[in-house]
Amino acid sequence: MFITLEGPEGSGKTTQAVLLAERLRRMGRAVVLTREPGGTPIGDQVRAVLHDPQNEEMDPWAEVLLYSASRAQLVSQVVLPALAAGKIVVCDRYYDSTLAYQGYGRGLDLAALWAITRLATRGLTPDLTLCLDIDPQRGLERRLLGGGEWNRLDGEALAFHRRVRAGYLELAGLEPERWVLVDAARSVDEVHQVLWAVVERRLSQEGDAPPGL
Repeated sequence: MFITLEGPEGSGKTTQAVLLAERLRRMGRAVVLTREPGGTPIGDQVRAVLHDPQNEEMDPWAEVLLYSASRAQLVSQVVLPALAAGKIVVCDRYYDSTLAYQGYGRGLDLAALWAITRLATRGLTPDLTLCLDIDPQRGLERRLLGGGEWNRLDGEALAFHRRVRAGYLELAGLEPERWVLVDAARSVDEVHQVLWAVVERRLSQEGDAPPGL
């Protein structure tokens, strides 16, 4: 199973991805936890360029191609081999981030983004996408208070982040069988319990429940 976590900045995706992977492992499942951009030595180098606040002059399409290059490497080197080995892959962001941030946020052509995405991913679609939804202003405040990485996209205007969130909501509405929206304004534990219930149910439906469920 291929599970992705999406959402605006400060929604807690990274924390929840770690908690989900840890719980699946405790239940006896083989899990690969990864992230975008990055997840491979090459991808991590691309991530450093993409997230560097000094790279303000980066062209939006150069941004798309860099994200897609990191994604292509991740799919080839990590995701496809793990899935072929019967492992569960939990990924902190995937191609929906490009559609939300560069498509809805920056206003780039969605059809062109989809074409690039299909090449980068070899058509690989997540089985389940968990979208942690939060008001952008609150999410950015969380980011500042959390003291973690503050990257180039975090510094965009609030209007940009609002468009990103609206994009996520629209994408979720287009594929309700894949997407699950979760209120990320709640506590870490409350959000985790909701996410686990969703994953547990999906695994059971597919006859792939972890031992003990």
